[in-house]
Amino acid sequence: MLGAALNRLIGMLTVMAIVVTIVFIIVRVTPGDPAAVMLGPDATAADIEALRQRLGLDGTILEQFISYVGGIFRGDLGQSIFLGQPVTTALWLRAEPTFFLTIFSLAIATAIALPIGVASAYWRGSWFDQAMTSLAMFAASVPSFWLGLIFIQTFAVSLGWFPTSGYGGPYSPLGERLYHLVLPATTLGIVSSALIMRFTRASMLDVLNDDYVRTARSKGMSEWRVVVRHALKNALIPILTVIGLTAALLISGAIVTETVFALPGVGNLIVSAVLRRDYPVIQGALLIVAGLYVLVNFAIDMLYLLVDPRVRY
Repeated sequence: MLGAALNRLIGMLTVMAIVVTIVFIIVRVTPGDPAAVMLGPDATAADIEALRQRLGLDGTILEQFISYVGGIFRGDLGQSIFLGQPVTTALWLRAEPTFFLTIFSLAIATAIALPIGVASAYWRGSWFDQAMTSLAMFAASVPSFWLGLIFIQTFAVSLGWFPTSGYGGPYSPLGERLYHLVLPATTLGIVSSALIMRFTRASMLDVLNDDYVRTARSKGMSEWRVVVRHALKNALIPILTVIGLTAALLISGAIVTETVFALPGVGNLIVSAVLRRDYPVIQGALLIVAGLYVLVNFAIDMLYLLVDPRVRY
């Protein structure tokens, strides 16, 4: 088990090294002078030169890369041009809405998809299975921004049950801030549940007719125990995989939803940075999102070892 964990850790570090290199190259291959692109056409030569020195663009490529990697190891992702604060500080201040939005969306998606996927596989070919499969295909094809706008119009504007946007005031209690996440989390959860449900159904269909399931039934076990304790437990590997991928996608997919609901999260920060050409923020956000992708996949790999003893051997 320790050897498997070390192998996956080495793979994770290799991926992150590649990501760091790509992120470093992105700014350097920008047409023209990156500093001039950041400041716009009205910048003076002195302003451009000052920004080049500030970003370390006046050295050789190797010197810039060494300085960039050294800053990452020190936790220094650079200084935001427009916010006037370190990138790590800007990301940290925006992390709470994105974190809770991702957690709640994943919880809603899993709560919807797992029982429906198991039931669809158990009653394969029934009207329930066909209806749920059709709903899953519809949910997968619905754009999250469109569903979010429908929810705003219905539950916020027409019924007045939830706020239309925002995340509460800076000193609002946690409960009020989380209340603002109900509609965006439900939006992302419904859209994301389609993929998890389809994988759950397919994985359950693979194991429901296996010999050990028939043996469990022949011993007189209840259907609930056969389905949950035997079939679902052995079908968890692909389900965990797609849940992990969904969690990683929600981190980056929250950008659109945060924009629709005006949430002051990392996604909204990235959109603002792109519009302003605040490249240090864009680079830092790319690294953080990529790091979260890798960590989620590493955590899922570790869960494999706990769920399925065969993986440990």
